[in-house]
Amino acid sequence: MEIVDEHGNSLPKQEENKKLISGILAILLGPFGVHKFVLGYQKEGIITLLITILTCGIGGGIMAIIGLIEGIIYLTKTDEEFFQIYQAGRKPWF
Repeated sequence: MEIVDEHGNSLPKQEENKKLISGILAILLGPFGVHKFVLGYQKEGIITLLITILTCGIGGGIMAIIGLIEGIIYLTKTDEEFFQIYQAGRKPWF
């Protein structure tokens, strides 16, 4: 089924919105970058994970704070905003 806007223009099919799962994973598992992998940001997920591992967990504290902030940002966006910014727009950080 094709989706059209009020002007009759065909709209692209939206991908699955991963807002809730990404937000929760960012808050709970932020130092491991799991939320980045869920959103398809492999490079950023690996960076987050490596910072945590290579600093023997010391950098994990910083990554946990970043994950907490990102999780809150994800969960406070509307579904449309989240989709446009993080899935369609591919904004990897904050």
